[in-house]
Order: sequence, then C-alpha cells, then structure tokens
Amino acid sequence: MTAAEPVGRTWQGTGPWRPTTPALDTAGLWQLLRETAERTPEAVAVFDERRRAVTYAELREAAERAAAGLLARGVEPGSVVSWQLPSRVETIVLFFALSRLGAVQNPLIMMLREPEVAFITAQAGSRLLVVPSVFRGTDHGAMADAVAAGQPGLDVLVSDGELPAGDPATLPPEPSRTGPDGRPPVRWLFYTSGTTAEPKGAQHTDQGLLAAADTFCRAIEPLPEDRTASLAPIAHVGGVLHVLSALATGSSIIITDVFDPASTPEQLGEQRVTLGGSGVPFIKAYLHRQRQRPDEPMFPDVRAWLVGGSPRPPSFHAEVKAELGGVGIVSGYGLTECPYLSWARVDDPDDALASTEGRPPPGTEVVVLRADGSRADPGEAGELRVRAPQLTVGYVDAGLDADAFDEAGYFRTGDLARLDDRGYITITGRIKDVIIRNMENISAREVEDRLMDFPGLAEVAVIGLPDPATGERVCAVVVPEPGHAVPTLEELCAHLAERGLNRRKLPVQVEVVEALPRNAMGKVMKPQLRSRVQDVPTPDVPEVLR
Repeated sequence: MTAAEPVGRTWQGTGPWRPTTPALDTAGLWQLLRETAERTPEAVAVFDERRRAVTYAELREAAERAAAGLLARGVEPGSVVSWQLPSRVETIVLFFALSRLGAVQNPLIMMLREPEVAFITAQAGSRLLVVPSVFRGTDHGAMADAVAAGQPGLDVLVSDGELPAGDPATLPPEPSRTGPDGRPPVRWLFYTSGTTAEPKGAQHTDQGLLAAADTFCRAIEPLPEDRTASLAPIAHVGGVLHVLSALATGSSIIITDVFDPASTPEQLGEQRVTLGGSGVPFIKAYLHRQRQRPDEPMFPDVRAWLVGGSPRPPSFHAEVKAELGGVGIVSGYGLTECPYLSWARVDDPDDALASTEGRPPPGTEVVVLRADGSRADPGEAGELRVRAPQLTVGYVDAGLDADAFDEAGYFRTGDLARLDDRGYITITGRIKDVIIRNMENISAREVEDRLMDFPGLAEVAVIGLPDPATGERVCAVVVPEPGHAVPTLEELCAHLAERGLNRRKLPVQVEVVEALPRNAMGKVMKPQLRSRVQDVPTPDVPEVLR
C-alpha cells in the first residue's frame, strides 16, 4: 500500500476507495456468492467442527433452495428477518438465502435474551424471527414464542439445522444494487450489545459491508488456499465479514458453534488453519495447548494470528510469534457502526504489529480530537472520529444520529486513540471507561495494559468504584492462572510502578473472580463486573495512595 500523508491531524488512506479484487465490485452479497460459485465451484467455502467441508457450489445451491422455501413462508424483498442462530453452516446458508430474496437481515448474537430480542424485533419491524430450539441450556424457541405473542405479525421459525426448502424456479429476479431513490438500499440491521442502555441498531448496505471486507483483503491478502479461523459469532458483523472476505478471494473459513479451549485448537490444527484468531482470549487458549506439547507445532501452516482491537501487552506479539508461528499478532479495529475501520498488514514492522491496530485503507478518514475539539498532535490521545465507505448510513432510531455524527459528518466512535505520524492507530480506551479520582481522569485501559504481563494472571480488568473520599477508586479485578497465587495489592502496584505508571493511577483495591464476564465477542462487560464487586467494603487505603 502506498504511504499516505497526514493532512493536519487527519489521516486518509491514499485516494478514494476502489475494490482490490473484481469480486468485490459486485451488485450485492448474493451476486458475490453466485460469481464465486461459478468461478471456483469445487473450492471449499466452510469447514466446521463436525468435519464437514461445504463447497461454494453446494453453498449456493442450498441457499437457493432455502430462499424459495422462505419465499413460500411469506418472506419477500424488503421483509425484515431477525435471526438468532449459532455459527453453523446452515446459518451461512440462511443469510445468503435472505440476500437472494433482497430481505433486510437483523442478526442477533446468542447472548441476547427476551427483553433485548423483544425490543429489537419491535423497533426493526421484523416479519420473521429464526431461532434454534435450545442452545447451551436456553430455550430459544419458548423465548421467541413469548416475544411473538406480544408482536402481532411476527412469525417464528425454529431451526436446528434444517431450513425451509423450495423450488429455485419460483424465485424473483435477483435484488438490485440500488433502490428507487438510486442509492444502495439498507440490507442489514446490526444492533450493539446494549450493556449500558437500550440496544442501538446500525443500518448497513451490502456495498458498505463489501468495502469493509476489502479493508481486510487489502491488509491480510488472503489467498485461495488460506483457511481463516472465523470464531466470532456469524451473527456479529465481524463474522459476516469473515464470510465475505473468503468469498472475495475464494478462500475458506473454519467455524464452530461453541468455542472449547480443549477441542477447538485441535480442530484448527486438523483443518490446517493459516489465519488464526479470533481474539486475545482465544489465542491464549492456543498458547496453553501448545505449551502442553512444546516439541510438536499445533499449527504448522499458520501465517498470522488475527485479533480485533483487544487490549494486549506489546510482549504478547513476540510471545505468539515465537510459540505459535507466523508473523505473530495482526490486529484490526472497528465498531458495529464502522466495521474494519483499520487493519494492520502482515508485512508491517514488529513494533506496529505489537501495539497498534494498523492503518485505515483508502477512502477512510480518521481524525483524533482533544476534549476542546482541536486536532491532537501525532501520538497524543484524543477521541477518534471517522468518515468511511463502510460507515453506517444511520441508526434505526434516526433520533440518535444527531449525537453520533459531528457537523463535518465524522462519526464519534467514543474511543480514545493515538494516531502516529505513520498513520498507525493505537486504541487507549473508551471515553466512558475513565475513572475520576480526586478530579483526575484515569484511563482504565492504561492500567490494564501494564498489568497484562503480570506473572500468573490469566485475565485482568480495571474498574472505578464509588469512594467517599476520592469520588472513585481504582480497583483491579484479576483472574489468576491455575496453580498461581493471588497477587497482593502491593505486588500489583510494584509491577505498575516499574512500568512507569503514575502513582496517582495505582489501584487501591484488588478483587479476585473465577472469570471476567464477557459478551459474545469476548469483550469484558464492566457494568456487570462493577455490580458484582461494588458492595465489597471500602478498603483501608494507605495515605500515600490517597
């Protein structure tokens, strides 16, 4: 990629966006599948944990039959269909069947329960809700029936693998690239997890998702022989984009409906993964398994380990590179509203791979602003804002748009970041993930990043808790590795001081849990964590830390 030049404190990849592969310059997702199936019908599209290998031709044929079956059930172009399904081959078949019909898709991650599903389907105006009968102990069929009972016109389809099937000859013409107004129609409604407020639905077009997939293809350069571990839920925008990136390059993805730290690494090794992932917690599980057999490489074909903007110490890259192989960590960053805003390249220098989320691609503009709205200097932290072809066209609730976009049309990400003079993005935290102690702002991520390499810690999260003397206090919540002692507050503070953390930012409390609460994408759910530990009595804090 040709180096770009920063304009002021704005970074824009060179030139306007143009697809890097002809396959990405298609009318929509269905056309992308059709063209790939015609070009490479025998290439494997998907490997799964049942050791199935589904070709592109088989995927297309199954999707056409399912589209005809859904049409017979009343799903038409423009119908909103919500689906809450695990990462299975049939789930991929369903979303291509809906693409063939020109329906509006509303994928729902499996962790959502009745209140969220009811809110989302009502706001989206869903015509059909597709769920499994039971998954991981939750009766999704009963939950869907309860939701539909309160929403006249919402039908329920329970699917544990089988989808409605019909005659493809009954299908209408393929959906158009543009709507009646000449613009790409909204085809996707992706909702945020809603851990702190009502879920927000980001509207996306097929063309926006294809632009996001191009960001990945441009940086990672998948080859037809590549096999990407797609362990993010298919219902998450990142899961959909893994599928599209494979389609664009004729490569394969490896999926599993449930990540298991014992069996999933074995599956990836057996299915010859070349692009591993899909996040720091997953890769830590691979490291653990590899260390149990140090003389036998589990992933001999791997060339990179993909993560998505997860906090990690810089040393993690070197550790993964040395023990798991490939070039080490290659990270990307994005949001539900703007997926794949940036990706590192496999040929980036080690210092960039270790601590950044890469650079934005052509057509994507990012800017870092101080609290007063002025442009930050290179390397200075501030709020990251973006304009891009993969950016949402707006929320389902249009009343949210005014606060989401600034007067120049940039989307306010809510993330704190640094942008260096080479264009690399480093995420430093969330604006709302700030602890205010004695009227001083403390970034929780800054503390977490320095604790992640503390010996014997499997996981760590830093939160703010109410404090009568300081307003909030810094609390480190830790998960010790099996067989390791619980660290003391003094040991943690000494470790942080050695890494240059200002004494005023040191934790004054440490709490131990068996596991951090995480959502389906592996992100720590801090509101739940705070509610779990906030009733712990205020510790007796040394005066020097007050």
